Amino acid sequence: MNRNQSMENKTLRAGDLPALGEVAPKLTRWWRVEPGAGDNLKEAAEVLASGGTVAFPTETVYGLGADARNPAAVEAIFAAKGRPSDNPLIVHIADVSQLEGLVTEVNETARRLMEAFWPGPLTLVLPVAEGAVSPRVTAGLSTVGVRMPAHDVALRLIAAAGCPVAAPSANRSGRPSPTLASHVGEDLSGRIDGIVDGGPTGVGLESTVVEAGRDGGVTVLRPGGITVEQLARVAGAGVRLDAALQPEAKAGGEAAPGPAAAPRAPGMKYTHYAPQGVLRIVRGSADRVADRIQAELAAAAARGEKTGVLAFDERLPSYRADCALSLGREAELETAAHRLYAALRRFDECGVTYILAEACPEEGLGSAVMNRLLKAAGHRVIDAGGDPGEGRG
Repeated sequence: MNRNQSMENKTLRAGDLPALGEVAPKLTRWWRVEPGAGDNLKEAAEVLASGGTVAFPTETVYGLGADARNPAAVEAIFAAKGRPSDNPLIVHIADVSQLEGLVTEVNETARRLMEAFWPGPLTLVLPVAEGAVSPRVTAGLSTVGVRMPAHDVALRLIAAAGCPVAAPSANRSGRPSPTLASHVGEDLSGRIDGIVDGGPTGVGLESTVVEAGRDGGVTVLRPGGITVEQLARVAGAGVRLDAALQPEAKAGGEAAPGPAAAPRAPGMKYTHYAPQGVLRIVRGSADRVADRIQAELAAAAARGEKTGVLAFDERLPSYRADCALSLGREAELETAAHRLYAALRRFDECGVTYILAEACPEEGLGSAVMNRLLKAAGHRVIDAGGDPGEGRG
């Protein structure tokens, strides 16, 4: 019996995780649900509708949901996660008709994107209707991020709750996002009202967040499961990356300052997805990356660190570390996306204190994988030298 199944139908309480502030202890209910199964989400939907907080699976990661219209329910999300108050939330809907009364306009560009990618891992930032959601959802902005998840359990839960559901990732703020219900339990047991266990998620990275211009152009605020290349096939006037996605990284693995402005979408401002150990990304030509990683690992071991490496299969066997985890093959970045967060959590489970990760090509889904790695590492990058494309298939 796997870890998720062993927790099925159990009631959970806050355990040994460090406190995040004053949150009254909760009994966290656990519902095991199979995609496509009968309507057994009634209880979880009732908890959402009555102002509770429920974690649930999507095709990207697990989300922590609450009625987006209910200020107290939304506040409970921030309290449970320890989430910064200026970090907006994404609102999840089960049907396009729910946009009525939620936003004031859907321009033609946004409509084309919905038709192409909904349900799916795409969040559209749209002008919010006055009073449609709690002010905490928008973090004081005049816009709201909205998406329709491509996951049967999520869609049925939202529809049954009868409300738009605000839902960031279901983890403590700053930690790796959860791709299993057990990850949610590790972070939030005793701090939320329930967990819907629908098994492992699919994409493994959060949704792409975009603003759609009336001129047909699209601005990517956060890369994710829908790639720039996919967006470009739909956008009439091209796709650009928001300037906040390209902060400079200092040499030697030192952190660069992040954007100071209030974030327009989740994941734009703060260090996210971080393991407990120190994480550095190593980029450069394949041979130089391999040599530098092995030298850094040896030096870390000599000073008493418990070492970890996150690498592609092409070079993973050459590394000597206490915990060596695979991102799959470089040519199959979908595997890297799917494995990333679970790997970062695995380093924590193994007590790793110093981690080196190979950079990946930033085309296609690689843009999202590198975005999450950079956030997890606080933009600390070691440049090994050479052409990053050299020696890679």
